[in-house]
Amino acid sequence: MQRRKTFQASTTLTIALTLAALAVGPGILSGDPWPQWRGPNRDGRSAETGLLGEWPEGGPPQAWEASGLGGGFSSVAVVGGRIYTMGDLGDGQYALALDDRDGAVLWRTRIGPTWEDEYLGPRSTPTVDGERIYVMNTEGEVVCLEAATGEEVWRRSLPEEFGSYIMQAMGSTDWKYAESPLVDGDRVIVTPGVSDAAMVALDKRTGEEIWRASIPRLGSSGAYGAAYSSAVVSEGASRRHYVQLIGRGLIGIDAESGEFLWGYNPVANDIANIATPLVFGDRVFASTGYGAGAALIRLSPSEAEEAGEGEEAEEGSRAGVRAEEVYFLSGDTFQNHHGGMILEDGHVYTGTGHNRGFPLALRVGDGEVAWGPVRNDGTGSAAIAYADGRIYFRYENGVMVLVEATPEGYRERGSFEIPDVKLPSWSHPVISGGRLYLREQDRLHVYDVRADEG
Repeated sequence: MQRRKTFQASTTLTIALTLAALAVGPGILSGDPWPQWRGPNRDGRSAETGLLGEWPEGGPPQAWEASGLGGGFSSVAVVGGRIYTMGDLGDGQYALALDDRDGAVLWRTRIGPTWEDEYLGPRSTPTVDGERIYVMNTEGEVVCLEAATGEEVWRRSLPEEFGSYIMQAMGSTDWKYAESPLVDGDRVIVTPGVSDAAMVALDKRTGEEIWRASIPRLGSSGAYGAAYSSAVVSEGASRRHYVQLIGRGLIGIDAESGEFLWGYNPVANDIANIATPLVFGDRVFASTGYGAGAALIRLSPSEAEEAGEGEEAEEGSRAGVRAEEVYFLSGDTFQNHHGGMILEDGHVYTGTGHNRGFPLALRVGDGEVAWGPVRNDGTGSAAIAYADGRIYFRYENGVMVLVEATPEGYRERGSFEIPDVKLPSWSHPVISGGRLYLREQDRLHVYDVRADEG
């Protein structure tokens, strides 16, 4: 039974994060919080300044390191003097809180069973919203915890309650759930990815269902089910909605009602759609690996267009939003596997190539390559973040590379190797409070990247 509520574009999260930043304890560096997957706006960007523009030989100085996080590729959230992450320990999968002064574990809460395959553990990153955090385990259970104590408040199962499955669950491979929940106003947004529940909104206080979104057939590319991406908020076409990449491609879902607004299929591949889309103004830029490529979509208001039964919505739109392809780039030109993309001053910076992170800069307006791809000392996919005019490239082999964010050419500004890399070094880097946080399976390495004031 669906329940509709009046939606308000709440500033609750912003206010809570500001108060948390002001309340940091002695010895804690103040700075912009990093409350969720890919930072405050889910775009991989930190607003911090006064950071090192170039790294010394061997890299920036290490502030501290900690262990006991368990196995996994979850990144970290940093808010109010605490660090939140997830990991597989001996008897289960856990959410953890650490002290930001030294990495001491403040609490651990078991949120599900361990998942041990070739690559260990969870991929989701906790979302911090005031006094609570929200996580998703690899079994597809959404769990709300008290931020102070780790006590469980509520949980919902996407497979059991909404019929969810991962896009390859019916095939030969299932890498389980990797989504990081989105908190927007009074609700938590997650993605079962199936036709009658492509996306659902849950009351963040109780877990009660607010709406579920049904979607039409998007097209023939990709595969049915949820993918490995995380939802973002768009105000495109003057309509607040959630953009997500599922097994069959991009979808846009109305924030208030859960109504399907638009879909785009050609960017999907049939194995794993992973990278979080970039949203800006009336545009959406998305890319996937496995040879699929990338696309820029333009959103505009339109008359409601109801697709008839059996009709596809491959490049179509309805309910007042029209989605048009501006351009499509083949995988030979641009494809981001799972390391993410950064938009800065009209250019997309990324690592391109399937399971490769060759640095590349793309002019987002017309899809022209400004420079790249470039080879450096990093190998495998590159997880990236932005701060103070620089892109932080973290490579699968554990090499960190600092690159200037300029369309004029590839300008490397330093590199170093993360210690003790044994499995693929995939966790996304985080910049907060003048520090660079690098989760490496059971360990967390924290570096001081502030520039000397003198």
